[in-house]
Amino acid sequence: MKKSQTQARVIEPPTIPSPEDVHKRIGKHILPPNVLDKMPDPEELILRSEIAPIIKDRLNLFPFDWRVETPRLMQIYEDSRNPGWSPSQLPWDTLDVDSMTLDQRYAVSYWFALLSVFDASGPAVFARAMIHAYETHEEDAIRKCFFSVARDEMNHEEVCGRAITLLTPNGPLNHDPQTTLGKLARNNIQWLYHNGARYWNGYKKAVEHYPMAILFSSFLFGEVASSTLFHSMYESTTIPVFKEAFKNIGRDEGRHLSFCLALLKEMMPKLSEEEKDTITKQFRAGFIFLSGILFEPPAEFWDLPATFIPTQRLLEEKAREVGFGVLSLEQRKANWRTAVVRLKTIVEPHGIKFPALPEIDVDGESVDFDIDKIIPIF
Repeated sequence: MKKSQTQARVIEPPTIPSPEDVHKRIGKHILPPNVLDKMPDPEELILRSEIAPIIKDRLNLFPFDWRVETPRLMQIYEDSRNPGWSPSQLPWDTLDVDSMTLDQRYAVSYWFALLSVFDASGPAVFARAMIHAYETHEEDAIRKCFFSVARDEMNHEEVCGRAITLLTPNGPLNHDPQTTLGKLARNNIQWLYHNGARYWNGYKKAVEHYPMAILFSSFLFGEVASSTLFHSMYESTTIPVFKEAFKNIGRDEGRHLSFCLALLKEMMPKLSEEEKDTITKQFRAGFIFLSGILFEPPAEFWDLPATFIPTQRLLEEKAREVGFGVLSLEQRKANWRTAVVRLKTIVEPHGIKFPALPEIDVDGESVDFDIDKIIPIF
């Protein structure tokens, strides 16, 4: 074997010319910026420095800073770094799909499709709120809290997706239901997603036009509602994988509620009368939107056919047959009222009027509803 084949070739490192060598080669030409005779003098540089252009965009991420004005928010964020669970680690193998009838499968899958209008939109909603918090230069703790909530909502979305895929492969819309109730369920889901798209369009228009106190008060309504719902679902459901999922999701929602309360505790005493009136209107909007899952959808926002609610009630009954904890309409009304009264006691001491919610027998102010300014999220 030749010597050249047995010995590695040695590659000499490139020779870097000294400033003197460069001078010899280029004569009297001016040296390029990256070749210096000596280290620059800071005092000389500061005299020649120029002020950077002012960033005039109303909404821009730059410049950054990492101030913390609400230490409690940062502590909650630190505690949330490890949520303590993962959807993929839930006992999905214990879900006995074969023991269910087709209609029972369609019914439980339908409930998760209904939930997905709220929870599966959560990652995008809170991600957009996080971007808005960067654009409006909120404190570091607020941005981090939104990030944490968006991550949690991604877990909740995954639960919806896994449940639907196991119960109705290619669902919720791209499967072929084999029963009349299954076909009605799919039709309902199409209407649910139609309304979800309307909500998303309204949210996109609204989120940029409100200060953070308004956004957080709207989110607070959703977190009070969701923590109430998942606690009830956890208590009522006997299917192990779903019971475990609801326990974990409920714990997440309780932490999100803590985020909102910690910030609003600082913000509410500083609100103007106009901001307080806006919060009252947003609470009404939140009730209308969130009643789609907490109660039954009111007509003020929800664009639905006459067959929708009868179909949903049939599906709820089928889901209960297999131990899925969908509460009765009266139980949901009582739960919703409990959550609303809880919220009312939080905000009224700060001079925020609560809206009338006659659907669940809550007295208050009569307010208008504007679909183009809807913020609430679950």
